[in-house]
Amino acid sequence: QLQASGGGLVQAGGSLRLACTASGFASADYTIGWFRQAPGKARLGVACFQRSDRTTYFDSSVGGRFSISSDSTQNTAYLQMNNLKPEDTAVYYCAARYGRIITSEIKRAGAYDYWGQGTLVTVSS
Repeated sequence: QLQASGGGLVQAGGSLRLACTASGFASADYTIGWFRQAPGKARLGVACFQRSDRTTYFDSSVGGRFSISSDSTQNTAYLQMNNLKPEDTAVYYCAARYGRIITSEIKRAGAYDYWGQGTLVTVSS
């Protein structure tokens, strides 16, 4: 089960931190993905965290502004979002699957088996 939290309303240039907690996971080897979906647009993979070797990936639209950290004791991954822009406004979802995902697949929603509920991020101009 995944629980996402941390969304809200922020002004452009501000920051938010989203949390994704994976409860009931039987293995410490899993991948967390962050996706977002703006109104009328397709779901887009924006960030990924491979728990096994702690590697991260960021879409070019958020690179340099977003970062990922984790708390292994709580099975929680955090998406730190800085210098937010109005175009970052979307419902953000976290997703997970056991094991690693190859690089070419990490932005594909179908590569993930578990999804949390979305959390709304609104960035005002």
